[in-house]
Amino acid sequence: MTDTAAFAADPIPPAATVPPNPVALGTGPVSQALLDSLWDFTDAAASARRFQQAADDAGRDDEARAELATQLARAFGLLGRFDDGLAALAAVQESTGEPTDRLQARVALEHGRLLRSMDRTDEAVPFFTLAARKAASAGAQFLALDALHMLAIADAGHEEEWAAEGLALLDTTTDARTRRWGVALHNNLGWFLHDSGRPDEALPEFEAALRAADTVGTHEQRHLGRWAVARCLRTLGRTDEARALQQQLAAERPDDDFARAELALLDQAADATGVSGAEPTIVP
Repeated sequence: MTDTAAFAADPIPPAATVPPNPVALGTGPVSQALLDSLWDFTDAAASARRFQQAADDAGRDDEARAELATQLARAFGLLGRFDDGLAALAAVQESTGEPTDRLQARVALEHGRLLRSMDRTDEAVPFFTLAARKAASAGAQFLALDALHMLAIADAGHEEEWAAEGLALLDTTTDARTRRWGVALHNNLGWFLHDSGRPDEALPEFEAALRAADTVGTHEQRHLGRWAVARCLRTLGRTDEARALQQQLAAERPDDDFARAELALLDQAADATGVSGAEPTIVP
């Protein structure tokens, strides 16, 4: 997401829309359930308000408030307010004398995400690497998988290695919410292989992502997973299978521009072999 002056100058409005006590307060590490309840990735501004309120809550201990502030920094990044995001992370570091490995992982992870969003990917990679190492030291599998999935996107030339490391770690957990990382890891690896001209290797990854989505993922992940499988099938020339899947998706969501665009390209291919056009893409 690009930076804009409007976002940079826009203060967080009063937290009037914050739901009351989404998850019970407490001390110790912040649970993923709490973070999930505060995040709405379709509305970063509302998420920022909720994380600001949570980070300011004196009913939480310092470690929890610092960890919540890292998510405020992430929300700033989604809004294009990169300087505010970096400042929020700097404030976390200044306010914690001896941060735990878990908190260091959170700070490094969000620092890396901000740098990547600022098109400073080479600078982001060491932060993702630090996040993965600190998360592993803290025994925080969810955080470690998040960092590894970012490395598999950002560390050019090492995408397959990081994805393999993430999938190996995933095999050691039975927690359903943590296992959801299998959707992103397989999906991102699938797109890397597909865009590298290796669609025959990409298809099993897309299918694995869809299986993970069917088992532990969200409805949106299942929808996008089917789209990715169909898109790869088109690349492989299996157009009848691709069309059948895209028709199902378009029937379920008549306003799905990506499915409609794929169906149009498939129709063109049926009339004239080799016809190509602008291809829709979905951010994994």
